[in-house]
Amino acid sequence: MQRVQCLHLKHVLQTVCALEAVVLRTFGPEGGQVLFTRDTGQVMLSRSGTQILTALRLEHPLARMVVECIWKHTRKTGDGSKSFILLVASLLRTIHSAASKEPIVSCNSNSRAAAESTTARHLADKMLGFTTEKLEDLITVALAPYGVRLLVNNLSANALTDYDNLQKLLVSFFCTRLGCTHCDLMSELICKLLISWKCFTFSSLRFLNDNFPALHTAVLGFPVSCSRLIAGQVIHRDFATPHRNIHQHPVKAVVFTISLQPKLLNAEDVLELETRMMEDHGDRPDRMKQSDAALALATQAEMCVVECVSEDELALFIHLSGASPVSDCRGIQPEHVASLTFCQPILLGAHRYVHVDFPDSKEDMAKPSTVVICGLGEGQTNQYARAIEDVIRMLRTTWEPLDATTISVQSGKSPSSILPGCVLPTGGTFEFLLHHALLQYGKTQEISNPTDTDVPLVCQLLADALLCLPRHIYSDNLRCFLQVQTRVCSFDPYEPDRLLCMPEFSQAQEEPCMYSSSSNNLKMLSGLESVSCKYHLIMAVLQCVKSLLRVDTVLHVSSDFNSKPARPTYSSDDED
Repeated sequence: MQRVQCLHLKHVLQTVCALEAVVLRTFGPEGGQVLFTRDTGQVMLSRSGTQILTALRLEHPLARMVVECIWKHTRKTGDGSKSFILLVASLLRTIHSAASKEPIVSCNSNSRAAAESTTARHLADKMLGFTTEKLEDLITVALAPYGVRLLVNNLSANALTDYDNLQKLLVSFFCTRLGCTHCDLMSELICKLLISWKCFTFSSLRFLNDNFPALHTAVLGFPVSCSRLIAGQVIHRDFATPHRNIHQHPVKAVVFTISLQPKLLNAEDVLELETRMMEDHGDRPDRMKQSDAALALATQAEMCVVECVSEDELALFIHLSGASPVSDCRGIQPEHVASLTFCQPILLGAHRYVHVDFPDSKEDMAKPSTVVICGLGEGQTNQYARAIEDVIRMLRTTWEPLDATTISVQSGKSPSSILPGCVLPTGGTFEFLLHHALLQYGKTQEISNPTDTDVPLVCQLLADALLCLPRHIYSDNLRCFLQVQTRVCSFDPYEPDRLLCMPEFSQAQEEPCMYSSSSNNLKMLSGLESVSCKYHLIMAVLQCVKSLLRVDTVLHVSSDFNSKPARPTYSSDDED
């Protein structure tokens, strides 16, 4: 292999197409799962685009760039990894086709391939600039009127419309991520979780997302259908002292961030939590435990001790209980003492944990609960846990106010109509509507400003690239693709309820193109998807395409420590 490799547009396209071929088999109603076998003999079966792409041993730097872009996007929105790679490939094809026809010839272009690459970079820059300035307005005018807004403060079984639409949104997500077998079960579980935690605001969804590691418990050896919601918090440690049934209510608890001293063990029955101290980065876990003398005295005083609680679980306990941790043994004040409804052991699978619950302060306050995720093996439970975490991110993005909305209000411009909670039917509805809107806008600009040829061309290229997603959805039936496109564009934007019911193919048996043979296909094509997540998807894809086309040279360096690239990590700031 050459140490210096000059890259042109065709090289970028070839690399992305290789990734596209991997995820394409898992996309759409007919998509399946991909089986991976590790060197250790472990088998991974998944249809999650992010999980599949990060499991690949990618050596080409362009491929790794794409996966990093996908990872960063899904860390924010929780969704769209497969659509991301398909859109990147489609955009590169349309750009390549346009650049091949009339490449820009510059003094730095010493070959046709170099001229095509220059043209491709020019088009990518124009596309990103256009979407940054105009995409939100286009969605506001041409798509938002067709959408239905999910009101986050109406998420209850009594508000049937919003509850049913939320379930459709969740079912379509879990179908594409996990398959359709347990999508109804998981969507019902998440609905109950949202209602339990009173996730009626964007901040509450963010809290749920930030604390998810401490809010779920994986249980191996049981079918997924045994997954459930249990009240209170599960602390993934067992009692360090014998647990005694405490009939006195409420149970008192104190959190210590220091070692227990024998002189403290004269109090009444108290549950005390001990966490590893963040200053002791190099300590082994056995050094973080209480001494045998302290535990013996605690047992003698009939006190329950839980030690070595993880940082995430301890932070959640402090937040829910409202108690302040004790950092100085010389003074325990009333604000250090928490009241618990109960504190008892709970057996989940083969492990015994500590189960606590908190008294209800107000009727409208959140009632903490923990998700128990069951699976036959570790791989299955991890997939379902990641899917639940990602669906919370997706909901957070769905109800997140776009930054452009605030900016437009402050600048005096008409505020954006991409309201939090706006959803559209699945099955290519978003792509069909935006495709039509882009073509209409391009024609309008061509008439009003005939000297500016960039905007009509950019609109045409982006509109053509968007149709790749519905084409893959209806890949087995081109007639169905054309019929659905025609029907979507013919609906009245002032009657969104009619469009919302349009993909209910099970009730349209007279349509010869519909997937009436498979109930799984019907679930995937009769759901809902987030407009905000789609907006973020397009913007992230165009940013990725621009970055890819900016790379024109690869330097191959031999290194003894060149190992498998680590999965990219991002700080919390990257998610905002």
